[in-house]
Amino acid sequence: MTELRERDAMLCRSCGHEERASEGYPCKDCGTFICIMCVFKGVVRCERCEANAQHTTAPQGTAAGVAATGSAASSEKSPTLDWPEH
Repeated sequence: MTELRERDAMLCRSCGHEERASEGYPCKDCGTFICIMCVFKGVVRCERCEANAQHTTAPQGTAAGVAATGSAASSEKSPTLDWPEH
């Protein structure tokens, strides 16, 4: 008889580790898989979406632009995790 070998593992798009699909959450922006350990560390976006988010909020290179965006970045609201209520 043939042995059944099912796999429900997915690669985390943040750290690259392979985890069970049921032990993770989707990326905030694109919905790709992020493992539970990364979520516990506060990761809410995959590597690509985080790079895009950093790129869109990066300063333009002038000292005035850095100071202006530095204060704006500190006043931004941190992302919140959507945890089920039980």
